[in-house]
Amino acid sequence: MGFEKLRRRRFMIRRKPIQLGSLDSHGATMSHEGLKTVRVDNRCDFSSYSDLCICVVTWNMNGQVTYEDLAELVGNNRKFDLLVVGLQEVPRKNISRLLQAALLDSHILLGKSIMQSIHLYVFGLKDSDLFTKEVKIDKSPVGGFGGLIRRKKGAVAIRLNYKGITMVFISCHLSAHAQNVEKRNSEFRNVSESLFSQKLNPYARPAQITVWLGDLNYRIQGIGNYPARDLIHNDLHRLLTNNDQLLQEAERGQIFKGYSEGTLTFKPTYKYNIGSSNYDTSYKVRMPSWTDRILFKTQDTEEIHATLHSYEAMDDIHSSDHKPVKAHICLKLSKPS
Repeated sequence: MGFEKLRRRRFMIRRKPIQLGSLDSHGATMSHEGLKTVRVDNRCDFSSYSDLCICVVTWNMNGQVTYEDLAELVGNNRKFDLLVVGLQEVPRKNISRLLQAALLDSHILLGKSIMQSIHLYVFGLKDSDLFTKEVKIDKSPVGGFGGLIRRKKGAVAIRLNYKGITMVFISCHLSAHAQNVEKRNSEFRNVSESLFSQKLNPYARPAQITVWLGDLNYRIQGIGNYPARDLIHNDLHRLLTNNDQLLQEAERGQIFKGYSEGTLTFKPTYKYNIGSSNYDTSYKVRMPSWTDRILFKTQDTEEIHATLHSYEAMDDIHSSDHKPVKAHICLKLSKPS
């Protein structure tokens, strides 16, 4: 039986009432308890209004890499002060050198943090090292050693002061599989408490902005696989946000209290057939899910204001079973540093 016939047959057998995401009058997902869903302001003047613009990218590479993909990842339109790249399931390659080559001479490496297959890089404009200080790295493993294929779980982080703004970036890879929601919640809490622990340094000033990025592995649940795929196929994927485990757990107050995330307007970023933009047709037929996310939190909204100017998946990269996700965040200080 062909895949399309099987899909239709299963859709008929499993048809049941679908619980869909609630929408506001503009079609954007409404805020969840402790986690604010923010709309994207597409206009960014790049430093004419903002004090600092940050491009953030996360990608689970599935153990594969080409220079062309990394060049696509960093892009040609580099209207940002900092570029933050978080990678998971990274192959045994010199990724730092490849990224620097893709950036040509526009940005330089300010810091990196690596734990087996989990990587994090922060690049800044030329001469930005003159404005950078207090660069620190930290790591927080969870689970085992990652095995022969080095699919390590946990998080790596970089803390730095750039032009007087203290920032923390966290690239993470949490446990897989739909049923492991509580395990992911526990890993999030453990990572949050262990990275740059204030127990070890109680006098350290909290970061003014913290950005989480990575393969968080939260899945879509409460709806059949094929009804979900039909919604995505018809560009109605925004209706699945109420079935997203991350937003559900945030609603329960379990994770990401005080954080913000852009509206999920892009299609779920996992799981794709490698080399295509078609969702998984293997015997496992994985549920499409928004596993790859970028969230941010400001410590004092009166001192610093963050605006989100883009939040999107990069559908033109096909070498992994995940699509990269990119965000553009701009910061404005109420008082100049």
